[in-house]
Amino acid sequence: MTAPVTIRPLTRQDESHWRRMWSAYLEFYESSVDEKVYANTFARLLDPAVSDLNCLLAEKGGTPVGLVHYITHRHCWRVEDVVYLQDLYADPEVRGSGIGRALIEAVYSEADKNGTPSVYWMTQDFNENARLLYDRIATLTPFIKYQR
Repeated sequence: MTAPVTIRPLTRQDESHWRRMWSAYLEFYESSVDEKVYANTFARLLDPAVSDLNCLLAEKGGTPVGLVHYITHRHCWRVEDVVYLQDLYADPEVRGSGIGRALIEAVYSEADKNGTPSVYWMTQDFNENARLLYDRIATLTPFIKYQR
């Protein structure tokens, strides 16, 4: 029998697991950040005064195997805030087992509790495996991203 998935907030003791998973996520997108960004992001995620930046971990058998970062922010088209799901990662050996879905649904739940029902995210067009999940639990929009 496989261990159940538990979703929980990030803690200070999770730093090595968080760093490993976020590094793998960044590598997938052919990106990296310097040490200052790792340290700053981890500190912000744990700072109770920073309520807009959040992280949840997925655990199986007591070991973190997935993470999600999400940001709550204001929106000019709504009275309520919206939630941007920025980073979603599951270890390769647990992909396809519901970790990604559980993390997204946990963000949906947190958004609903906070009165921020709109949750959105982006992915690259070549991320076909993830898009199979996204197509089942969200609506693909026609927007194109531009960036300076």
